[in-house]
Amino acid sequence: MSENRKGYENYRLNNGVPQFGVKGDLRRNERNLMWNADPYLQTQWQLTEKLSLDAGVRYSSVWFDSNDHYVTPGNRNDSGEASYHQWLPAGALKYAFTDAWNVYLAAGRGFETPTINELSYRPDGQSGLNFGLKPATNDTVEIGSKTRIGDGLLTAALFQTDTDDEIVVATSGGGRTTYKNAGKTRRQGAELSWDQRFAGNWRVNASWTWLDATYRSNVCKSGDCNGNRMPGIARNMGFASLGYVPDEGWYAGTDARYMGDIMADDHNTAKAPSYTVVGLNTGYKFNYSNLTVDVFGRVDNLFDKEYVGSVIVNESNGRYYEPAPGRNYGVGVNLAWRFE
Repeated sequence: MSENRKGYENYRLNNGVPQFGVKGDLRRNERNLMWNADPYLQTQWQLTEKLSLDAGVRYSSVWFDSNDHYVTPGNRNDSGEASYHQWLPAGALKYAFTDAWNVYLAAGRGFETPTINELSYRPDGQSGLNFGLKPATNDTVEIGSKTRIGDGLLTAALFQTDTDDEIVVATSGGGRTTYKNAGKTRRQGAELSWDQRFAGNWRVNASWTWLDATYRSNVCKSGDCNGNRMPGIARNMGFASLGYVPDEGWYAGTDARYMGDIMADDHNTAKAPSYTVVGLNTGYKFNYSNLTVDVFGRVDNLFDKEYVGSVIVNESNGRYYEPAPGRNYGVGVNLAWRFE
């Protein structure tokens, strides 16, 4: 991946008076490169008739290189490079009680490197890239069950992820966001989902997730954030849909989505409230020789509910909340060709 990044002052001087909100002089000009290599090895063993083991390992390497083209007497050369490397093992045991029901236990290590955007600015306000930002590593354990019920599938899982050096927002203001490592965090939760066909062409789908994401060390310069909820993450999420979905002809459905409240800052002093929104969809699907044509339409936020669509984490002026769209519509056509 490569990018040419330029930055400009957001003002111009007019007779010595700054005129804000316009493109000004060049202040940044750099070419950034990022590339990776991820060789891996995986295998599967059938230990017994009912017990199987999947295992693998990957060696992940990511390189980042920045060439600063904006070098002046008052602006030093901020070129630099960084590389990140990590062994990532993973494994899963699966036991099949019957042909329709199995349980599993899985564990693995994850690796999240900083993105170009996360490296772009330093939290101390100095020029140059944030090469002090370290990659985050996480260890996950999950236990779950999958059961087929007729033409449906019921799944359930419990999980826990412990992360070191989590990459989180340090500051956000003036259109510029900086990032830092947050020490230790923990995500633990449960997931439950059900997908079922019934009465021929009817289909119901429901899912729920409970996610407790907290800091396990203090990330705040003032006060103690240890144990606080991580901002930007809902604790409860739910989804349900009901639809008439034949292979051809008219189809239609409705769905509802619930999102729990979301903290907007590390101190947990501001949060976006929970909301529920409803959608409708319909369409017509037909086959012509090897061509499948799907003409569809959708309405989101059917009841035109006002709610917070996203938060700007740790926004320095307290402007955390971004509104979601009101009632909105969409139509489209999907064409698919079957090669035989």
